[in-house]
Amino acid sequence: MSTSTQSREPKAFTPKNPPELDPPKSDPISFADLSKCNGETTGHPTYVAIKRTVFDVSGNAAYAPSGAYHVFAGKDASRALAQSSLKIEDCTPDYEDLGEKEQTVLDEWFTFFSKRYNIVGKVQA
Repeated sequence: MSTSTQSREPKAFTPKNPPELDPPKSDPISFADLSKCNGETTGHPTYVAIKRTVFDVSGNAAYAPSGAYHVFAGKDASRALAQSSLKIEDCTPDYEDLGEKEQTVLDEWFTFFSKRYNIVGKVQA
């Protein structure tokens, strides 16, 4: 094994320029309120939830109405992310029944988001 391979941590997801993130919040956010944070509702930020944890993705154009990942905006996209799906019908918070591989993918997405976006709350049922 080469030295460069040994020193590289796989799936670290650390951004090249890590943002300064605020301490995570656990404010309760209803699904109704989350749905207003879809990048289209004036006066509301853009949020994406993963495993009921809500991330503020407002500064990323990919989640804006014309963005490639807008389908996730204002939703708990856990299942879609776990399945690498961009289908709106897959944007649900239901992920407990997924297989080990999909659970791992979801955990990796959670780590990716947590290193880039502020956690602003938790979705309440």
